[in-house]
Amino acid sequence: MPQHNYLEELTPAFTPLLAIKEASRCLLCHDAPCSQACPAQTDPGKFIRSIYFRNLKGAAETIRENNALGAVCARVCPTEKLCQSGCSRSGIDKPIDIARLQRFITDFEQQTAMKIYQPGTKTLGKVAVIGAGPAGLQASVTLSNLGYDVTIYEKQAQPGGWLRHGIPEFRLPQSVLDSEIVRIVEMGVQIKCQCEVGKQISLEQLKTENRAVLLTVGLSAGAMLPLFKQAENMEIAVDFLQRARQAGGDIAIAQSALIIGGGDVAMDVASTLKMLGCPSVTCVAREELAEFPASQKEFASAQALGVSIIDGFTPIDVAGNKVTFKHARLPGALTLEAEHIILAVGQQAHLDAFTAVQPQRNHIDTQGYQTADPVIFAAGDIIKGDKTVVYAVKTGKEAAQAIHHHLEGACSC
Repeated sequence: MPQHNYLEELTPAFTPLLAIKEASRCLLCHDAPCSQACPAQTDPGKFIRSIYFRNLKGAAETIRENNALGAVCARVCPTEKLCQSGCSRSGIDKPIDIARLQRFITDFEQQTAMKIYQPGTKTLGKVAVIGAGPAGLQASVTLSNLGYDVTIYEKQAQPGGWLRHGIPEFRLPQSVLDSEIVRIVEMGVQIKCQCEVGKQISLEQLKTENRAVLLTVGLSAGAMLPLFKQAENMEIAVDFLQRARQAGGDIAIAQSALIIGGGDVAMDVASTLKMLGCPSVTCVAREELAEFPASQKEFASAQALGVSIIDGFTPIDVAGNKVTFKHARLPGALTLEAEHIILAVGQQAHLDAFTAVQPQRNHIDTQGYQTADPVIFAAGDIIKGDKTVVYAVKTGKEAAQAIHHHLEGACSC
């Protein structure tokens, strides 16, 4: 099996010739179903038409009008469940590879140093955003374009949230994320890192200094199953991914690993382990393949790297490095042993600093993105809904618009 470099993208980019060839497969639908299926309204139908007619600058402008994280989404969006699922070409052969076309255009934008975003006017007052993940970053762009002076408060040393600390380099290179953030900062958005609300600054102070506050803190902590509290050599998936990413993949790897979980995080852990040289990687999920939570792209990548995936089993006992599972429907048990056990069974939010908005265990209730406190809004993973990057972009945009409508309404009274 060929070895892959952890720091190099696993999926190859389109060459200009291949991009034009792929775009030429588009049926140029009048009412493009792919565009209707994009949560972020990136409008793939329009930018594919631009590629088809060799208007690469126009294609880049179409993407950026709707998605401040276009280069990120091109790499991590589960397009097979969204825009590509609506592609009319599917009835003939296979859907257009929208993700790689979007990546080709955003790479072109970066290589030619295009400046699509302009500095904001900052005439409508100040808005604070808490959390520099995808929802917060997108919201800051939408708010800046509307005329607000935006400051993002981020508790980590660098902005990006899960994009920086969780997604492996071979899926999302740090240079791509850094370029996205540079564009946002050049608009005039200020990002204050190592500034945790509840410690370095209070929520009440932010309310006093700003016309509105938007909460976009993510689900940054990994969940634990009580069964595994005493397990030997056990690690939470998000901690492992952050450790690997911070070290650029230069970490010690066991000879065998057992991952509990079947989502994209579990697949990222499995793929990372294989790419870093772990000979035996097994992933066990309680869901059966027909309802597997991981995206098809992530699942296929893990399999191609040699990950063993066992579906339909849930853990019932742990003894040292041995885990016993039972099948969800069938009788019988399965016992597996591994040097390294990694739990990828969900994530949690830290919401202790936000009691004013009556947080639930892992989310904040909102009405049109507005919380119980009318000055505070919320978006991203901490509100009900899908937990993908593209949905975070969608909610960031919509929450920014909700803030604008609320403040404009207040002004006109």
